Amino acid sequence: MTAEIFDRGYRRFEGERSGVVGAMRSLAWYTTKSMLGIGRKGRHKIFPVVVAVIAFLPTVIIFGVLALFGEGAEGFRPEYYEFLGPSETFGFLVFAHLLYATLVAPEALLRDRRDGMLSLYLSTPLTRPTYVVSKVASVALTMAIVVIGPAMLLLAGYTIQGRGPDGFTGWVEVFAKILLGGLIIVFVYCGVSMGVSSLTDRRAFASIAVILTLLGLSIVANILVLEAGMNERLLGLDPLGTPFEAATRLFGDRGNDARNLSTGYVMMVAGGWVSAGFGILAVQYRRLGAI
Repeated sequence: MTAEIFDRGYRRFEGERSGVVGAMRSLAWYTTKSMLGIGRKGRHKIFPVVVAVIAFLPTVIIFGVLALFGEGAEGFRPEYYEFLGPSETFGFLVFAHLLYATLVAPEALLRDRRDGMLSLYLSTPLTRPTYVVSKVASVALTMAIVVIGPAMLLLAGYTIQGRGPDGFTGWVEVFAKILLGGLIIVFVYCGVSMGVSSLTDRRAFASIAVILTLLGLSIVANILVLEAGMNERLLGLDPLGTPFEAATRLFGDRGNDARNLSTGYVMMVAGGWVSAGFGILAVQYRRLGAI
């Protein structure tokens, strides 16, 4: 066997340098593909597919009923605030959001720490803040598809069938409220999920901790208020229901359990959950060493 040596020498990179923004964009796109299982083995695609099916299934069912029964299905049409709230019609959408926050979102952080990629990323133009921002952007965008996507699809479907809001102004108003309400839900769940996930590098531990935080605190808060008769303000300890209540308030409605709470208080608590989640995330990654 004859060995060959190719002396190419040192060559400068002649391509386009996208800088920090380009690095953040690439990291966000790679993280999105990783969470959705794109380019990975089939088992990594199971949870994203299951969550998507659960999230969009109600919309498909409603359209099917409308197509079959037409005007006879008028009573089946939900109010617009119910696109986002835990109503009788869309109550199990909460389950899809919970699944995403516990089984899909943590992968955005855990894989890099588990595989030792964090050190490599921090050796590039990325810093800890820009790394975290890229991860948050990726998780929030994909979660928005699950949370806001079905509501927007339902709005579009009713509009096409002539059953949507009255007039262009009314349509834009409903669109804006769905978008804003959805973003409240997204950032509360995203903040809690990523904040809790930053405390460990084990996926199983992260998923358990997230579900205990979201579902566990929700159960405790409701027991304290509804069963023990304590102050209704303790419902603010419920990170699962608070963002839905905030979104519902945008449409001028109130949940039965939190009916006596002011809208300002509900919005403040929702913002508190966002701040707490992302605050833990920021502090935790500031403490992490690059090596």
